[in-house]
Amino acid sequence: MAVIWGVILHALGGFASGSFYLPYKKINGWAWESYWLVGGIVSWVFAPIIMGSLTVQNLFGVIAQADTTTLLWTYVWGVLWGFGGLTFGLAMRYLGLSLGMAVTLGLCAVFGTVVPPLWLGTFPELIRSASGQVIMMGLVVCVMGILVCGLAGFMKEKSLSSEQKKEAIAEFDLKKGIFVAIFSGVMSACMSFGLTAGQPIAEIAARTGTSELFANNAILVVILLGGLTTNAVWCIYLNIKNKTYTDYLNPSFPALRNVIFCALAGFTWYLQFFFYGMGDSQMGAYKFSGWTLHMAFIIAFSSFWGLYLHEWKGANKLTMRTVSVGIMAVVLSTVIVGYGNYLGSEKPGTDVQASVSATE
Repeated sequence: MAVIWGVILHALGGFASGSFYLPYKKINGWAWESYWLVGGIVSWVFAPIIMGSLTVQNLFGVIAQADTTTLLWTYVWGVLWGFGGLTFGLAMRYLGLSLGMAVTLGLCAVFGTVVPPLWLGTFPELIRSASGQVIMMGLVVCVMGILVCGLAGFMKEKSLSSEQKKEAIAEFDLKKGIFVAIFSGVMSACMSFGLTAGQPIAEIAARTGTSELFANNAILVVILLGGLTTNAVWCIYLNIKNKTYTDYLNPSFPALRNVIFCALAGFTWYLQFFFYGMGDSQMGAYKFSGWTLHMAFIIAFSSFWGLYLHEWKGANKLTMRTVSVGIMAVVLSTVIVGYGNYLGSEKPGTDVQASVSATE
């Protein structure tokens, strides 16, 4: 039952991540770097501290008890993840929600799911177990679905005129977008590595009275501080270079309205990892596979929003059928991964669970 609850929580996180960019579309008169920075401050500073303080007993005391090596690696992975988060926004600008997230999160799913068990040394045991093989099959289906979504994007590129592409996505640029999305996908997987490296922080939180469900929120404070470092440096640099620092005080544009939408986007963005951390705590020895679930749900929900916002407007029937098949494959992968976790949870003390426990 815990695994089912974990899948539901991952779905909520996927919905938050797949939806967070929508408020940014309501912002007027600000450059990308301005609204990305304001929304990011809410995402990376205020939200994790507020939600962490509400759910983790003695949040800063827990963080202070962690050893320097753990804090350093968690922060460093956060900095590296920041490069992925920074270019993630650019991928959305150039490719739109549906295609941008499909390409970016495809690579993110592969790296973020496979690397943690490699890091822990449990990958050989994983691929020899029945439940682990089912989970890996789910990952393969997820990647195939993502590739099909990407194929639909190329089909759209060929079938639409430049004017039609710009009508749906103002800054549509397939070549630039694909390059940015690939880089973002690889670097965004560092969030998964950071959560793995920061597990000692979660363990301290659990020992000091925090519910296992919320223990990962203490890790997020450190990881997202690293993400803030990368994004803030770049956005401030662009503010100075492009002279867009005047956006924040320009009376010609509704600054307060923009800030409200930035805050809404930023808090919604944070909720993806709030629910991800909760879902992760319910996945048992197979928590690494939660990353696949998280990515797949994001793709499913963002694809829905992409269709709803007419990002595929003008595409022919074959293209629409192709993207629909891709989305259905991604959704199917979540069912397969969830079933693989269920198989493992039904056999406590055996299978991969025993081998993972031996490494802890």
